[in-house]
Amino acid sequence: MWISRLQVRDFRSYAECDLELAAGAVVFVGANGQGKTNLVEAIGYCSALDSHRVHGDAPLIRADADHAVVRTTAMAAVPGSPEPGRPTTVEIQLNRTGSNRVQIDGQVMGRGRDVVGVIRSALFAPEHLRLVKGEPADRRRFLDSVMVQVAPRYLGVRSDFERALKQRNAALRSLVTAPSAEAEAVLSAWDERYVPVAAELTWGRVNAARQLASVVSEAYQQISPAQDHAVIGYETASGDPESLDEVMSVISSGLAARRRDEIRRGVTLVGPHRDDLILLLNGAPARTHASHGESWSFALALQLASFHVLHRITDDPPVLILDDVFAELDEQRRERLLDAVAAAEQILVTAAVAADVPHLKGQVFEVAKEAGGSTVVPVVPPVVPRWNRPSG
Repeated sequence: MWISRLQVRDFRSYAECDLELAAGAVVFVGANGQGKTNLVEAIGYCSALDSHRVHGDAPLIRADADHAVVRTTAMAAVPGSPEPGRPTTVEIQLNRTGSNRVQIDGQVMGRGRDVVGVIRSALFAPEHLRLVKGEPADRRRFLDSVMVQVAPRYLGVRSDFERALKQRNAALRSLVTAPSAEAEAVLSAWDERYVPVAAELTWGRVNAARQLASVVSEAYQQISPAQDHAVIGYETASGDPESLDEVMSVISSGLAARRRDEIRRGVTLVGPHRDDLILLLNGAPARTHASHGESWSFALALQLASFHVLHRITDDPPVLILDDVFAELDEQRRERLLDAVAAAEQILVTAAVAADVPHLKGQVFEVAKEAGGSTVVPVVPPVVPRWNRPSG
C-alpha cells in the first residue's frame, strides 16, 4: 500500500495543502516547528482515527477554524500482480462541535470506525520512546492502534468500554457519598453492561499482543547491533486466557472479590484499563534496565512488529512512517532500520536536515512556516518509482 495523494485543509498549521506522492521514499525536510509532523500525523489519523501526539481531535483543527478536513488516497497492492489496485480515498472532517464526518470514495459512512483499516500505516516517532519508559496507558494505546487496524470493530468495543467504565465509576462514587439499596442496584446494572465489553476489549488486546510477540524478538535483532533478546507479553488479571468466556469469568469474579475496595475508593479496580504490555530485555524489565539506545531499539522493534503484523494479515505492506527518527539513531542502527523495512511499498520520513536520512532516493519536500501557515515545496523531480539503497 502507498499514499498517492494527501490533502488537508485547516489541519494543524496548514490552511491548505495538496500533495501528489509517489511510491517509494518520501522525505519531508524542515526545521523543528515548521509542520513536517503534521503531514504524517494526518495520514496516521486516517488509519486509526487517532493521533500519536495528542488525545482528542480539537488540537488537530487549525486555530479560528470550525473544522478540519483530511483526505488521503491510497493505492493497495494486488497479490500476484505488479500493478496496484484501484485507488481508495478516505476523507475525514473533524468538527469542533458535533460528530466528525467520514467518507470512503465519496460515500458517507454511518460510523467513524468504518474507515479504520482502509488505509493501514505503522508509525514511529520520538513520542514512542514512552512505550518503553512511559506509563502502562502509553503501551495500551499502542496496542489498541494495532488492534483496531487488524479488527476495526474493536474501535467500537473500546468506545463502549470507556462509556461503561465512566458510568460504573459514577455509580461507585454515588455509593461512597450516599450508600443505599437503590445505588447498589444501579451498580449491579452497570456490572452487567461492563463485564462483556471489558472482557471483549481484553481479549482483543491479548490477541493483538500475541501477534506482535511472534515477531518482536526478530524485529529487535534487525535493529540492534547487540544480540539481545526482546520479549513482550500482555499482563492482565486473566493471566494467559484461552477464550473470551474465560476472560469474562475472571473479570466478573474479580469485581466480586474487590467490591468492598471499589466502593471504598469509588473507582473500578478490575478491567483492561488496569492491564499493561510487559517489555522484557534479556529477561529484565526494559523500563528500568534498558539503556537509551536499547530503549530506542525496543520502541522501533514494536513499530516494526506492527508493520509485519499488518503486512501478514493482508499480504499488502502498510505505509511506514518514520517521524524524526534517524536523528536519534547512530549510523549502524540507521542502516539496520533501512534493511528491516525493505518490504515497504512506501516509507514517509521527516527530518530536520536531509543529511539525517541515509541512502534514500525518492521525493523530497521542503516544509516551512510562513504568516499564513505551513507550506510544502518539492525540491527534486516528484516521481520516483521505488526507493532503494545504493549498492556498494
